[in-house]
Amino acid sequence: MEKPECQLTGEDGNIFNLIGIASRTLKRAGLCEQANQMTKEVIQSQTQSYDEALAIIEKYVDVC
Repeated sequence: MEKPECQLTGEDGNIFNLIGIASRTLKRAGLCEQANQMTKEVIQSQTQSYDEALAIIEKYVDVC
């Protein structure tokens, strides 16, 4: 799967804000199922780490 580019640099670093931005990017690219899966994966992850949550987002979008 080719990942859409997602502008996260310079955005509010709150992980829920970043999830929302990445999710909208995926949906605009016609990847609604991936948007839902990414959101679910981040929220259900057992991680307490911001970096790990961001790594999950980066599996779905190319962060720029």
